[in-house]
Amino acid sequence: MEQLTGRERFLLALSNQQPDRMPCQVHSWMSYYLQTYLGGIDQYEAYEYFGMDPVVYVSPIYQYKSADLANWEKRKINLGYSKSGCHTWVEEIITPMGTLSVKKEKNQYTQWTTKHLIETERDFEIWKKYFPLPCAVDWSPVIEAKKKIGNKGIVRSGFYDFGQGSPWQSFLNMFGTEQAIYLAYDEPDLMHYILRELLKRKLDVIDLGGKQELDLVECGGGAGSSTVISPTMHKEFCLPYDKKQIEALHTQGTKVVYHLCGGLMPLLETVVENGADALETMTPPEMGGDCDMKEATARVGNKLAFVGGFDQNHGFERGNPKKVKEMVHKLFEAKSIGGYICAPSDHFFFGDPENIKAFADAAKECVYS
Repeated sequence: MEQLTGRERFLLALSNQQPDRMPCQVHSWMSYYLQTYLGGIDQYEAYEYFGMDPVVYVSPIYQYKSADLANWEKRKINLGYSKSGCHTWVEEIITPMGTLSVKKEKNQYTQWTTKHLIETERDFEIWKKYFPLPCAVDWSPVIEAKKKIGNKGIVRSGFYDFGQGSPWQSFLNMFGTEQAIYLAYDEPDLMHYILRELLKRKLDVIDLGGKQELDLVECGGGAGSSTVISPTMHKEFCLPYDKKQIEALHTQGTKVVYHLCGGLMPLLETVVENGADALETMTPPEMGGDCDMKEATARVGNKLAFVGGFDQNHGFERGNPKKVKEMVHKLFEAKSIGGYICAPSDHFFFGDPENIKAFADAAKECVYS
């Protein structure tokens, strides 16, 4: 096969076909890694530095009516630093029906929620009534990113969500994992009502945005993984909503990757059923997942592309170039039929740049016959 452009290579892999060789990417560059290890370069420069075809993460801009924003007034209250040195703050949301609040913390790596935005059914009704719905979608950042990388790669992102990429996962982000699971068991009708409301807003904005400029849209999220909820719960509270959302995205001309950054082996056939083009992050047991790449390939490899599978803890952080190359080739052999983008199984913050260079070089060695 003649040598392809990076863009052609990624799109063929996402179509579950064989390109000339196995493509690779990282699951977005963390600012901490760029600053600490690479002198503050951006994601475009990082891909070029390592000789990798770029998969850049860029989102469109959502535009809102001023009247809607006035009914959802945000106020940030700085609470200083916790005993562990983490920056802490509260965001208050002032609406005509009352005030909602969310409490967050962050360190040099990332941020997290310590008090969720929605705690009661009434809180959700406030959210439902006043959370601003976009009046327009500005694709210019995505279009500019595509122009910048040309045929070297693709642009991907989530598309208009409330925390994660699908209704169940977004609600857990706003309400809390344990609380949402209890609610689903105790009041399933209420949970379905909430999920329908979230889905309606997502579908409205997908329709509003028209033709998708993103090459790949991420749906799902870790909260749908089988290490968080049972396959039975996933089929009831994720699958019906995922199918409609993914169908709408396909109608607007983009591919969809379904994100499960935990257990996924009991859900392989369910992801096929939801209509996604690809599944990530294929996290191995050593990183808290359960992915067996060979078994996944045998079961659904002819129906789904895979993204991920690389153990960055043992590879980038604690490995060496020789070890990294062995790991990459092993993954290639596990899905030798094609339809695979080799990638770390999650974000990473540490690792010798020489190991990442070996990762990119090894992917180039993985040529399909």
